Amino acid sequence: QGSTLFPYTTLFRSMGEIKGLKKSNAIGAKQEFEKQFQEKVTTAGKQTEYGNLLSDFEKNYTEIKDYALARDIFNETVRNAEILAVGYKLYHLELLYNTKSEQSFNDRRTTLINGLGAFYKDFNPAVDQKIFEKLIDIYSKKYPKQFLPSTLENVNGESLSIDVFSKSQLVNFDKIKELLTGDTKTVLEKLNNDIGFQIIKAITDSHLKNVAPKFDEINLRNTATQRTYMKAILELFPKSRNFPDANSTLRVTYGKIKGYKPSDAVLYEPFSYLDGVMEKYIPGDYEYDVSKKLIDLYTTKDYGIYGVNGRMPLDFIATNHTTGGNSGSPALDAEGNLIGLNFDRVWE
Repeated sequence: QGSTLFPYTTLFRSMGEIKGLKKSNAIGAKQEFEKQFQEKVTTAGKQTEYGNLLSDFEKNYTEIKDYALARDIFNETVRNAEILAVGYKLYHLELLYNTKSEQSFNDRRTTLINGLGAFYKDFNPAVDQKIFEKLIDIYSKKYPKQFLPSTLENVNGESLSIDVFSKSQLVNFDKIKELLTGDTKTVLEKLNNDIGFQIIKAITDSHLKNVAPKFDEINLRNTATQRTYMKAILELFPKSRNFPDANSTLRVTYGKIKGYKPSDAVLYEPFSYLDGVMEKYIPGDYEYDVSKKLIDLYTTKDYGIYGVNGRMPLDFIATNHTTGGNSGSPALDAEGNLIGLNFDRVWE
């Protein structure tokens, strides 16, 4: 509690991050640093200037907890149920009419219709219905009760998903085009009579009215506190190495291609090969099917200049540091040759 490292817990945190945090005792290390920080403040006679920083963090994080949880659940629900993601765009279409002009509404409507064709080409209602079902269950049960729309209290995700996907026009491109056809008044009436739109409207209204403003207010206070806290750290720990926030800047890191030993009797070699792809090969499977051309190359070992001792290298592990947003970044060797692309980090 009170740790500036963890302002709040994200509902959908990956298991790998949790495992790494536990193994490194990150919370304990941060709490120990905060203890040293408070001692430095007292020794330097800076209680008036910096003495309340940690308690301010504690107060802010306590206040923001429910708002942050609500925000996380809202974002995950709307982003990952595709029918709700479409509904969210329609919500903003209605909002545009209420705040701008009919011309703005019509321009946005045309843009939406033109763009949704590509989306619905790959849209799978059966899959999205299952995702919607699970997310609505989480939303109904985990969303802080004080912000929960009354229409979504104690809902059953399975029955609601059946209702929505059998009645809403948001599940089909032809139907959504029909929904958006007509004069402005007619379109808005049809939208507000659609069960899928009604759900996203209830969810978004609650978020924008009850959650977002207060979250932003507390988060702004926290940001200001963080600036002062950083100033204090630089002043009270002048010999420490402190790393700046590098968001939106070019980052370069270096390391070596190297395997690792995460735990007793477990060893990861630095390279994987095409052999591993073939070991997972399942004909006709959505994830593990392999093209005939690749099977032929594997069978004949026709790897050209890329093969190594009769095998085709596929991925490698390196000791470089990476972070969210690095996916797709080039990996260069010591001579500047492109040798790979970053796409993931190891759990440990």
